Amino acid sequence: MKRRFLSVKELAEELGVHEDTIYRAHLKKLIPVKKICKVLRFDLEKVLKALSEHASEKPPKQRTQGAIAGASRRRAQQKRPRTVRRGLV
Repeated sequence: MKRRFLSVKELAEELGVHEDTIYRAHLKKLIPVKKICKVLRFDLEKVLKALSEHASEKPPKQRTQGAIAGASRRRAQQKRPRTVRRGLV
């Protein structure tokens, strides 16, 4: 049987995810892709295999949430008055 390559839209529908998720996975090199000219095509069997292998790996560390509403941002340095007068005397 001839192997059929899926477009991004078709693969997204097949996996039940958004097209942007497919693009992100491609950029992170999580799924194999066949590039024909400038068009991306995916083999469903290879994609499913790659995703199952990736899922079995150790999950990445959870990032701790940073400060909310800029609480950790440093305040701007207070400008100190000059001790020496500048300009015309």
